[in-house]
Amino acid sequence: MRARAALMLAFTPAAPLAAAPVSIPARVVSVNPCVDAILVEVADARQIAGISHYSQDPRSTSMALATARRFTSTAGTAEEIVALAPDLLLSGSHVAPATANALRRMGVPIIEIGIAESIAESRTQIRTIAAAVGHPARGEALVARIDAAVAAARAPGAPLPALIWAGGGLVPGSATLADDLLRTTGFRNLSRDYGLQKWDVLPLERLVAAPPRVLLTTAAVPGDDRMLGHPVLRPLAGQVAVRPFPEHLLNCGGPTIIAALGQLATVRKSL
Repeated sequence: MRARAALMLAFTPAAPLAAAPVSIPARVVSVNPCVDAILVEVADARQIAGISHYSQDPRSTSMALATARRFTSTAGTAEEIVALAPDLLLSGSHVAPATANALRRMGVPIIEIGIAESIAESRTQIRTIAAAVGHPARGEALVARIDAAVAAARAPGAPLPALIWAGGGLVPGSATLADDLLRTTGFRNLSRDYGLQKWDVLPLERLVAAPPRVLLTTAAVPGDDRMLGHPVLRPLAGQVAVRPFPEHLLNCGGPTIIAALGQLATVRKSL
């Protein structure tokens, strides 16, 4: 009997192991302004213990100021972050290694989110952040909104030569999110034609020698950019369409992509 009982025990299927509980952070701090805009979309408000002070600056925020000002802001020092007692810190590459190491020694878990250089990379970042705060479905919902914006912004016909002109003639080139946004909306980024690097300054002489069809300026008012007001550009007045592209649309991925695609699609249709 004992032998039969032992044999039956040996062939009795083991009970399935209970799934390990997922730890959802109760207090999340972000010191990355691009992450801030994603975080407010995918986390519960009560989870957000702090965001970057850049998100509360109208010159650099990637979200509505009214939304940003609902949360505590931090300049990203180790002392400020520790005072907020985070269960999770979402940082960017700008955080000093000494600060990051000090926080890790104090037991603060850190996820570093880099600069999204394509729409695809931004999708991955959204999913990473949403999973980290315990709300992956919200991440998928935001990705679906971005995908819908991509589909709506695609333009038929040959790509139009274009250039994004930031302050002082700084131009985003290949392998940047801006380049991906231009291609998605029916433009061809002329940065490559000029032989520029990933982010580079374009001399006015080269702009005059081979002008784009449309110049997207980040100046609040095109006339505010002193370089674009240079007399050497006057002959291009009838050749180049100058259109606004707000600087905050150039800085981040995440939900900013939706607004950026909408702006570029509107410009494309106007041409």
